[in-house]
Parts: sequence; structure tokens; C-alpha cells
Amino acid sequence: MDEYPSAVLKHSGLRAVIEPDRWVPGAFQLVVDGTPQSHVDLENPTRLFFEYVQRMGNVIDLLREPGEPITAVHLGAGALTLPRYVAATRPGSRQQVIELESDLVDLVRSELPLPRSAQIRVRHGDAREVVRKLPAGLRGTVDLLVIDIFSGARTPAHVTSVEFYREAATLLKPDGVALVNIADGPPLSFARGQASTLTSVTEHVAALAETQVLKGKRFGNIVLVGSNSPLPMDWLPRLLASGPHPAKAVAGEELRQFVGSAPIVTDATAVASPLPGRAIFQLRG
Repeated sequence: MDEYPSAVLKHSGLRAVIEPDRWVPGAFQLVVDGTPQSHVDLENPTRLFFEYVQRMGNVIDLLREPGEPITAVHLGAGALTLPRYVAATRPGSRQQVIELESDLVDLVRSELPLPRSAQIRVRHGDAREVVRKLPAGLRGTVDLLVIDIFSGARTPAHVTSVEFYREAATLLKPDGVALVNIADGPPLSFARGQASTLTSVTEHVAALAETQVLKGKRFGNIVLVGSNSPLPMDWLPRLLASGPHPAKAVAGEELRQFVGSAPIVTDATAVASPLPGRAIFQLRG
């Protein structure tokens, strides 16, 4: 890895490396502490590789009218894959990214420059603290809130609680949508707790994942979709049809069954997400 651009991140002490994709010219992968965290195709930022990011992109495609600019806030930067996607598919969108590791942002911007036309502002600091201090004028104006916060391979506990979600949800428009990336494995205790918590904050929630992941058969990523306005029910078959396959989506009574008796997570009970296996991210070659 030493031959590739890298940085030791000051807050976590973890090593971030940007590696070229061996099979796709012009594409790169961000690896932190040995775990692939982001994939970027500089020549085609609309091409999403990790399966959970594809699912997020599918939801973003269904927001507003196709190509209509949106206001987006991203908690967690990675290699800025989704901000690039929004900028490419919805030109003129206003976006803000909050990231604790400023060294990571510097590395990504240096090695994987953002398009000059992209209106993306990066704020540095802990996501929970920065959200609390965002301008009052931003609250209630956000179409898309992406919560994809990892320190290495785990989501820190303090950004998994109901107190955190309540603060973050104040940014959303009445019909705005929150997308939350959850990494978990059998018996999905962490994911069920996060779904229970998001359901207590937003009125309507759906969960999207690879079929075996949602069934609790193996470790993987689950995307939670939350909004205070009804999620159009025609979203689910369209999202499933968009892939990647095999896919499963749960909402309504099926989501309640998925949550089961999982309690709402509070600051007092919050724990970090479980450690994943090294191969949970899948590239589409």
C-alpha cells in the first residue's frame, strides 16, 4: 500500500489509502484500516460500485423530478462518492458534507478532485456536534440527508442514538428523505435497533438490502430510508427492479416484524456497530 497515496488520520490514527481499481481505468477505491470504504469512477461519477451505495443512488433518483436540483447534507465524507453522484445527476444541487477527519478530505480532494461545477461545501468536525451548530436557515430545507458515518469499519456509538437522529432530522423538509447506511450481521441486533430508533423519529421507514442480509443469513449493509411524509409505495418495486440483485425491501407491517422487540437506542444504551468481515463490500466488475 505504501506505493499509493495515503495519510494517517489524526483523530482515529487509522491509515487511509487510495488505490486504483485494477479493472476499471480512471476508478479508485478508498481503503481505511484495510476496509474498503468508498469507490469513485472519476470518468463516470454516476457509476456506483458498492451494492449499498447503488441502493442509495436508486433512492436519490426517485427524489423530486429527474435531474431536478436538490439540497443535500452528507454526514460522513468517504471519497465523496454520493456528493459526486448528486452533482452529476442533479446539476445545480447545493450540498454540504460533514467529516471529522480533515486529513481524509485533504487526501481525497488532492488525489480525486471534485468537478469544478459541483456546489459541495465541506465542514470539518464531529457530525453530531456540527449538525447542532448548522445555520438555523438550513433547518427544514434539506431534501436528502445521508448518514454514512464510519471510523474505520465501525459506526461510532454516539451517532446511533435517538437523540442524534432527532437533531439530524430537524434538517429535513417535511417530505425530505434520510438515508442511513447500517452494517450488521446475524442476528441483526444492531440493525433492528437502528430501524427501531429511526422509526421513532420519522413517521415512515423502509429497509433495503441484499435478500440474505435482511434475512439475517450473513453480514452486509442495510440502507434505511426515513421520511415524515409517506414513501410512495411504488418506490419499493422500482427500487427492487433497479438492483443490485437479489434485493429485498421491507416497510409497514413487514418492517415492524423486522424490528420486533428491538428497543429504541438512547445515548445511555448506544454501542458502536459490530466489526464486519473484510469482504462485505462487493464490487461490480
